[in-house]
Amino acid sequence: MRTDTYIPRRLDDSWKIGFWDVDVAAPALFAFFIGYLSGTKLSFAVCMTVGIALSRWVSKLKADKHPAFAVHWLWWNLPSTPLTALRATPPSHIRRMVG
Repeated sequence: MRTDTYIPRRLDDSWKIGFWDVDVAAPALFAFFIGYLSGTKLSFAVCMTVGIALSRWVSKLKADKHPAFAVHWLWWNLPSTPLTALRATPPSHIRRMVG
């Protein structure tokens, strides 16, 4: 009975790309991709600067908040479509629950 005593400590960690959370790294990676597709060094540098600035803004926005803050923000602020709607939860436009 004591052969497997491993207890995971971090079961609900957010997804990571290297050292960075996915929601922080995604704007920079997307901007790098768009800059690469543009084909010029100047536009790549501009896209890279914008991507890094966006990722820094997202990381400052997330600081000292719940680890799933970005997912919660997306849930409350994006419109519900058939792709984003869940059956077990109320629609995101209902802000007050009674009962």
